[in-house]
Amino acid sequence: MNKKWVERIWRREGLKVPQKQPKKGRLWLNDSSCIRLRPEYPNHVWSYDFVEDRTHDGRKFRMLNVIDEFTRECLAIE
Repeated sequence: MNKKWVERIWRREGLKVPQKQPKKGRLWLNDSSCIRLRPEYPNHVWSYDFVEDRTHDGRKFRMLNVIDEFTRECLAIE
């Protein structure tokens, strides 16, 4: 069953089909961790990300990058 099929049955039975709701802007990241803000000046919004790679002998090498979203400057790599 899909949405159109259910709506068709509702109409045939004389029921009121709810109006389609407009999509809202994305407020949350994919993992629902924080609200996404638009940077307006330096040091207003920072973002972080883990980057992982492997050395030549197969060991994991992980880095935490902290970036200022307004200037796109990397503030720290740990």
